[in-house]
Amino acid sequence: MIYLQLFWEFFQTGLFAVGGGLATLPFLYDMGARTGWFTAHQVADMLAVSESTPGPIGINMAVYTGYTTAGIWGSLCALVGIVTPSIIVIVIVAAFLRAFRDNRYVNGAFYGIRPASTGLIAAAGLAVAVSALLRPDAWQGWSRFWTVLDWKAWLLAAVIFAVSKKWKKLHPAFLILIGAAAGAVFRFAGA
Repeated sequence: MIYLQLFWEFFQTGLFAVGGGLATLPFLYDMGARTGWFTAHQVADMLAVSESTPGPIGINMAVYTGYTTAGIWGSLCALVGIVTPSIIVIVIVAAFLRAFRDNRYVNGAFYGIRPASTGLIAAAGLAVAVSALLRPDAWQGWSRFWTVLDWKAWLLAAVIFAVSKKWKKLHPAFLILIGAAAGAVFRFAGA
């Protein structure tokens, strides 16, 4: 039953997450809240792992979620679930491409999807920023606003920003490695 549920959840995500891997994040937050498979903080961890591994982010996150939820078969079900809608749409579009190439309604629909996709990605970015830089569980009122800020994360973000500005030609993979190394140091240092 868990395999069918994984397939269905990721089928829906693949069907409606237009705009790439980051557009899947709002769906993953909702999925975690409804199913209890993972927390919002774990979604941020999944994003970090997915960003630093080769392949599309949405697929990496589906495989990661499926594996942590139900092992190898779970990862396979989640993978098939998230790619199936794209395959179906591509087959349908390819079959009717010539008929719809210049259709103004189709062009209008794609034009209308752009803001929705942008909104999904912006919501995902905001959720990741809040998860990475703030600790809402430490909120004690406006007089203790500073307790909510995760100073280690802000320091790491400032260092990576400074490094990226100083060495503009530095490959993004090195920034990912710097972030991973700093995260490992913080984790093992107990900070």
